[in-house]
Amino acid sequence: MLDQDMMAKIATGNGFIAALDQSGGSTPKALAGYGIDGGWASDEEMFALIHDMRSRIITAPSFSGDKVIGAILFERTMDGLVGGKPAPQALRDRGVVPFLKIDKGLENEADGVQLMKPMPGLDALLARAKGLGVFGTKERSVVNLGNRTGIAAIVAQQFEVAQQVLAGGLMPILEPEVNIKSAERAQADQILLEEILKALDAMSGDDKVMLKLSIPAKADLFAPLVDHPRVLRVVALSGGFSRSEACAELAKNRGMIASFSRALLSDLRHQMSDAEFDAALGAAIDEIYTASTEKTAG
Repeated sequence: MLDQDMMAKIATGNGFIAALDQSGGSTPKALAGYGIDGGWASDEEMFALIHDMRSRIITAPSFSGDKVIGAILFERTMDGLVGGKPAPQALRDRGVVPFLKIDKGLENEADGVQLMKPMPGLDALLARAKGLGVFGTKERSVVNLGNRTGIAAIVAQQFEVAQQVLAGGLMPILEPEVNIKSAERAQADQILLEEILKALDAMSGDDKVMLKLSIPAKADLFAPLVDHPRVLRVVALSGGFSRSEACAELAKNRGMIASFSRALLSDLRHQMSDAEFDAALGAAIDEIYTASTEKTAG
């Protein structure tokens, strides 16, 4: 796929974005869910195991651009081979648009939020990703409380990094995740909406961004973002919901498509035969695709 083809697919394609970007801290938990609970002798061996899992997903018959329009990769996955090809090329050959997780983790909480840690060498990483055929990036921070000062700081940081990504020729996905277990979830959703709208309206030029948001407590709260001329697409994270819960909630939100990780991978096991693995993956893909494309009343 050429860049303009990837832009069109992300803007208007029916389907969802798979999140295959678990990084160092979350890798052991992801492997445990996959049926590999420890036993590796080094970080290199651990990352090799998670790369094998991701390669198995990407090369499975059910994982194609028919229903999976994009996939977010961890940096080590981007740099690895899948089926003998660079991972971004393997995705593009399946009709799946590649994205890269660029954040380096979270700062300690302040003002009810966790900002992103500094990203030294980001320009070089963006150039390398662009050279490998990556279309866009993703950057995550977390909102724990409905604190406007903290949420405004998160949005400002997200948009600052997004401008750097755009300057590097890539499409940024901004991910200011609202903790769905927060007692102030609904308040945080509302403040986040207001702060993002202000930042979008202040953008210069004609650039667009993507947004990856927690499914809001109030259905269709983020409709103004879906409709905003500066937003290419709004995607939803599962945020700790089970797949059935996440899909039921997502289906209430017009214009939002999934970008699930745990909810996509939860039924996959290392011990499965290839046929069992593809059947389980295909069932998850079908359920998430339906929630992304067929909406219900909130």
